[in-house]
Amino acid sequence: MGRVGRPGKGTMERIGALVIGAGPAGLMAAEALGAAGIPAVIAEAKAAPARKFLMAGKSGLNLTRAEPFDAFLTAYAEAAPNLRPMLEAFGPDQVCAWAEGLGQPVFTGSTGRVFPRAMKASPLLRAWLRRLDRQGTTLRARWHWTGFDGDTVRFATPEGPRAVLAGVTILALGGASWARLGSDGRWADAVAAQGVPLAPFAPANVGLRVDWSPPMARHFGQPVKGVALRAGNGPWHRGEFVISARGLEGGGIYALSRSLREGAPLVADLLPDWTPEKVADRLARPRGKASLSNHLRKALGLDPARLALLMEFARRLPEGAPLATLAKALPIRHAGPRPLDEAISTAGGVCWQAVDGDLMLTARPGTWLAGEMLDWEAPTGGYLLTACLATGRWAGAAAARRLQASCARM
Repeated sequence: MGRVGRPGKGTMERIGALVIGAGPAGLMAAEALGAAGIPAVIAEAKAAPARKFLMAGKSGLNLTRAEPFDAFLTAYAEAAPNLRPMLEAFGPDQVCAWAEGLGQPVFTGSTGRVFPRAMKASPLLRAWLRRLDRQGTTLRARWHWTGFDGDTVRFATPEGPRAVLAGVTILALGGASWARLGSDGRWADAVAAQGVPLAPFAPANVGLRVDWSPPMARHFGQPVKGVALRAGNGPWHRGEFVISARGLEGGGIYALSRSLREGAPLVADLLPDWTPEKVADRLARPRGKASLSNHLRKALGLDPARLALLMEFARRLPEGAPLATLAKALPIRHAGPRPLDEAISTAGGVCWQAVDGDLMLTARPGTWLAGEMLDWEAPTGGYLLTACLATGRWAGAAAARRLQASCARM
């Protein structure tokens, strides 16, 4: 992307459209503005755009989810009614068409997850930035937003403090996780100073801390497959996860992170395709001289990872619990979620009552929000990225309409 002339030190620059944050929500807001013929200036605190997006796409960029819309919408829980119009306008089908319009064909995996065929974020991002460049979008790297000063927006830049007066401003500063990639939540104080209500940040899609016994060290890095998990009295959920030195991590855990964060106990069914009667029958077979672990391995066909979990957590329970029962409902004791900055995403942020239907701040007309700054959360699996893109597009289109209407009145 090109650059425009910078104002001198201590002066104020006037521009039409300003987007703060160059993640997926911010880039999509800029694209919506550009599609309306309004070239945006994007201010990004990091040296390059979309760093978290690129990190997420290193092992396969999960763009969205192919499933019936109503089922897709339920992933957003109580935020679904607020997000519904945005996702109806730019949901899974539109995300796929958008990616393919950038020259990135997509495919749907067996679980309904949709990926670009390149299985990386970088080719899509390069094509996206080229589109924005053609629209006249300008990217200013290492511009750190420091807050509002009356009608102006303030930045700390490599050239010193800068002030910008924009016709419309879109904030897309992310949540409060992965600070090294740009989402640090430091914007909260500046937004709250405008009288905007915020919900406290909390980790979402995050691993669990577990204080392992020494024998578990040899299993660090092993994936756990063929297991069903349940948080509290919720439904059983199948998903893989990994035993790590820090605890348990992966999609199977992330899907339950909200309930676990709120204190629900975690239980694992190590043999979800077996009936309790079958498990009891297999364990009733003569053990002979085999050790307990060998007996469990042979009788139940447990792989090393599932066997390790059974031995680790069963030994921490009071004696008398039948192994057959534990194999079907093993309490997983943990020390709570990993720290906020290690979460893939965050709950909390600007409360929905602070914005109107266009995502404009009612306390600051002419300023919109997009992406994870808003108080919503969703599991991994394409839901996060789709909502970031949808809210960015919605805010950008609304800002373009306001700016066009303002110009028409002049």
